Amino acid sequence: METVLKALTLVADPYTLGVMLLAAMFGLFVGAIPGLTATMATALLIPFTFFMDPVPAIAAIVATVATAIFAGDIPGALLRIPGTPASAAYCDEAYAMTKKGLAERALGIALVTSVIGGLTGSIVLSLSAPALAEFAIQFSSFEYFWLACLGLSCAVIISTGSTIKGFVSLLIGLFIATIGIDGTAGHPRFTFGNIELMGGVSFIPAMIGMFAISEVLRYVASNRTVIEVPQQAVGSVFSGLGAILSRYKFNIVRGSSIGAVVGILPGAGADIAAWICYAISKKRSKEPEKFGTGHPEGLVDAGSANNASLAGAWVPAIVFGIPGDSITAIVIGVLYMKGMNPGPMVFIQSPELIYAVFIAFFLANLALLPLGFAAIRLSRQILRMPRRILMPLILMFCMVGAFAINNTVFGITVMLVLGVIAYLMEENGFPVAPAILGIVLGGMVEDNFMASMIKADGSMLGFFSRPIAATLGVITIMLWLTPILVAAWKQYRRMRRPTAET
Repeated sequence: METVLKALTLVADPYTLGVMLLAAMFGLFVGAIPGLTATMATALLIPFTFFMDPVPAIAAIVATVATAIFAGDIPGALLRIPGTPASAAYCDEAYAMTKKGLAERALGIALVTSVIGGLTGSIVLSLSAPALAEFAIQFSSFEYFWLACLGLSCAVIISTGSTIKGFVSLLIGLFIATIGIDGTAGHPRFTFGNIELMGGVSFIPAMIGMFAISEVLRYVASNRTVIEVPQQAVGSVFSGLGAILSRYKFNIVRGSSIGAVVGILPGAGADIAAWICYAISKKRSKEPEKFGTGHPEGLVDAGSANNASLAGAWVPAIVFGIPGDSITAIVIGVLYMKGMNPGPMVFIQSPELIYAVFIAFFLANLALLPLGFAAIRLSRQILRMPRRILMPLILMFCMVGAFAINNTVFGITVMLVLGVIAYLMEENGFPVAPAILGIVLGGMVEDNFMASMIKADGSMLGFFSRPIAATLGVITIMLWLTPILVAAWKQYRRMRRPTAET
């Protein structure tokens, strides 16, 4: 109880509350601009966190993400352009409501379900993270190796598009993670004689480059200027909302629960949670034929799922040091920057910080209701901001953030190079998220593998010598073999079919 009170005092500090308010407004602004994701909002926030204590820094990220995910629904409903990937699952449904003159209802549903989902995810985070931390203290290098492999595998399997392209993206990230001095042998790898590369590729410039710079390049290549906003008025946001939420109350519970669980899976994230819940909603609905015509049922499920998954993604990040999504990958970088190593020991060394994160999630989601309402009312002005003004500002913030890591121009070079690589990857259908997770988890996989091999005296059986490690190892290997077995079974069926016909 004493720890909770101490955390409450840290969050209730006027400076922390002020930072959260500004960060929430920043998240609403960035999320409402089509193409500027919640991840980019978080990456742009990094330079400002250099000058903050750990609690305000983390609270600012929490507030930014919670509001940015919802704000992505605004251009999705008004323009059929999802502001963030999490809004893409139900963008067509919301826009169909707008064409019926129900834009205010669509946005009202998105706002309230986002708040409910966010609060549900916060409860899941608060209850599950401390319990899992007690369990995770028993982990050795064997368990962490398999856990990191499991996280990388999930990132490939659930990535959008081709699984093969997701795997190639992961390999690119793992290759980048190997650049620098080998921690075991002390031998430089892939440095090409460059002293700056001896320390490896810094994570924050890589993150900023692959998310923010790639979007700037995409804007330049598309030659877009100003987005046209339709004339549908946004009137009474909460009109008729009570009846809809009452009718679909089970959908809210289901969407929030599934979203929180999906968020816990390493590499999943809000967009995957929204797609899954929208698909389940359509399959389980009594009126599936209405989906795509402006039916609110899918909005309720997916809207509650995306915000619930945000808090869920913090569970593996805090407990195991494994990012649940690209946003928590940035958070892990910030925690390292503040001298705090995420993992089960942080619950013992800095428990007040963890409980401050829990409280910040509750406050951010409660503040989303009035702030989201204001954002809906101001949506036209936000969407009209010319890109020729916005993109140079983003580029400037990116350069400042990349330079501030080590106060060297080399950080800017890393940012630009990886930004170009990420742009080329996305233009050719290769997802960026697996590459980011490869950069984050590459060092963890290698370090724990080498430590485990030394402990096991070179025997691979050592990786299955402990019950938890053996369980995680079997699950991971089965996950690797499943696509191969499925493909082999399909090939076998295909070869048997002509024989059966004859």
